[in-house]
Amino acid sequence: MINYQLTEEQKMIKDLARQIAEEKIKPYSKEWDEKEEFPESAIQALAKSDMNAICIPTEYGGMGGGVFDLCLAVEEIARIDGGVATSYAATFLGMFPILLNGTEEQKKKYLPDIAAGKKLCAFALTEPEAGSDASNVKTTATKDGDYYILNGTKHFITNGGVADINVVIAVTDKSKGARGVSAFIVEKGTDGFTFGKKEEKLGIRCSPTRELIFQDCKIHKSQLLGGMEGLGFIATMRTFDYSRPGVAAQAVGIAQGAMELAIEYAHKRIQFNQKITSFQGIQWMIADMGTKIEAARALVYASAKAADSGQKNIGPASAAAKYFASDVAMEVTTNALQIFGGYGYIKEYPIEKYMRDAKITQIYEGTNQIQRNIVALALIKEFGK
Repeated sequence: MINYQLTEEQKMIKDLARQIAEEKIKPYSKEWDEKEEFPESAIQALAKSDMNAICIPTEYGGMGGGVFDLCLAVEEIARIDGGVATSYAATFLGMFPILLNGTEEQKKKYLPDIAAGKKLCAFALTEPEAGSDASNVKTTATKDGDYYILNGTKHFITNGGVADINVVIAVTDKSKGARGVSAFIVEKGTDGFTFGKKEEKLGIRCSPTRELIFQDCKIHKSQLLGGMEGLGFIATMRTFDYSRPGVAAQAVGIAQGAMELAIEYAHKRIQFNQKITSFQGIQWMIADMGTKIEAARALVYASAKAADSGQKNIGPASAAAKYFASDVAMEVTTNALQIFGGYGYIKEYPIEKYMRDAKITQIYEGTNQIQRNIVALALIKEFGK
């Protein structure tokens, strides 16, 4: 409903992402979901179209765009398939720690291949006791001469098993608490690095979620992110500040796609000898959907632009966008399914997948309860005088 005055390059990104989603994703979405099959062809199509280069600086082979440009692409992909959008965005989740905190040598080594779509990424933080509590990591990295020995297990890792580059958070000095947490770049195929259980999920089923297992995994000190210990917690928080607008954009895209399906169906569905779009009750549901989606989109775009502008302390804005947009996605997809009535509950119709895909956006990259804590503490600090 609102014209956001996109630049020509931004329009190109948005249009290209939509074209790929319609042509390369939509025809296979149902099959990938049912088979829990990684959408290799879709990820390759995005890579070949330079969509992996969007927010990587030009000096590393990227397009030099920002978080806002990434959000435009993620939204269009999620409008068709939230699972494909998840795996696509997860590469940037794994890329951001390197871009934001890596040494110049690490950036030169990894970012060009990521930009070219040659390598996918994953960000390995979550453990059984370290999810929303990011400081409670149990995986350890013990110094051994010029190497570190990693031991531990990560779970619920998006792109687990398919990612070539994994940023892994591990404890290097337990006595220092959060300041004793470090980050490491671990490449697929490294000795001692294997994969465990692949999760069977409610939604985003085509995006692999898997355990990463480290058993005496030996990595050179050059793989220590930023070249120094103790950056792990800071790198994690900074990464989420930049990646959460992407999750929010995914939620907006899922909600947009669900609303469009609901309107299309309602405009064809006849009850009491008239289209159900003529019923005021349905019209009000559609109005609420559209208005809330647009409000979420505006908040997402604003938070993304704040990140791109270099604004300090963007955490609360990113958190607000993430929890608001994902709550909207859950509400919109639920109501969209309601408009379909009994048909919405049948797998023959695509709307039920949208509701399943929407739920995870309220959970990953920090639950919405944690996001509310971040926003509340920021507001209390600013106005609690």
